[in-house]
Amino acid sequence: MSNPGKSKKQISKQQREDALAALRSKAPPDPMAQLKPRALAIRIGIGALILWGIAFAIPGWWAKIVAAVLTVAVLGIVLWALRFTKRTQAVAQIVRQADSAEARKEAISKLESDFKKDDVAATFAKAQLQLQEDPRTALSTLESIKLEKLMPPMADEARAQRAMIHLMLGETDEARGLVDPIDLSRHKEPRSRATLAAIVGEAWARTGQAKKAVELLETFDPSDAAYSDLKPQLLRARAFAYAWANNSQKMKGTLRALSAMNVQFLTGFITKKKHPMGVNPRGVHPALEKEALEVLTRSGAVPRKMQMRRV
Repeated sequence: MSNPGKSKKQISKQQREDALAALRSKAPPDPMAQLKPRALAIRIGIGALILWGIAFAIPGWWAKIVAAVLTVAVLGIVLWALRFTKRTQAVAQIVRQADSAEARKEAISKLESDFKKDDVAATFAKAQLQLQEDPRTALSTLESIKLEKLMPPMADEARAQRAMIHLMLGETDEARGLVDPIDLSRHKEPRSRATLAAIVGEAWARTGQAKKAVELLETFDPSDAAYSDLKPQLLRARAFAYAWANNSQKMKGTLRALSAMNVQFLTGFITKKKHPMGVNPRGVHPALEKEALEVLTRSGAVPRKMQMRRV
């Protein structure tokens, strides 16, 4: 005989894990690889040769002084970038090794002891680790980042991470307020741009801007190999967008694609009105929930005796 209490607990855990997997960004790629030190050195070297060539061609000392000041400034920026990149690499390595609850606790402790309190990379990493245990704590950590002190692209990342958690918690208005200032044109790297678009698109779709969300999300192909680990996020956002745009055919097709990957991804569309362990109903279209619940029930992922809670 099955134990309903145990089943509810198992479903809650699975729903939490899959929702996090669908929304949480993967560990960042090696920043040193992105920096491409050799190519950077060649560009700087060529620039320096041109600069000093012009300086020596101009009589007097002023041109040479200006060239020297510019050279020192560029070298300072390069050294700062290298230190920042190495620090980010160290943070990424700590996160990569945190593959269990105990390891995550140790990683958080190491981040707190080895990095300054206002280190943005360490703060992002700490929030990512906390997210797997307590979204509210992760949100609080991200809120400690002073957006006005960040470069615009990094501020966009911070806004998106906070919005992602609000969406997980069903706090759609809060998410919308965070994503509206995000400017995707500032983000050229395809994977980063797609991650932001998935969060922005979902927030728009769930707060009355479904058409705008569809237009944005359809510029990214979830089947593109470049977005392979982002496919659940992109499909999830599309499901919300198509539902609120009243495009039931594409909504159902998107749910089928998600189900083919892992049927448990669909638990993110089931609200507390339908299942005791469901999500906050804000921003979840009834037709989307109905279709997702039917697919889950047919698959056996939701026990039939627990599939509906009468209200």
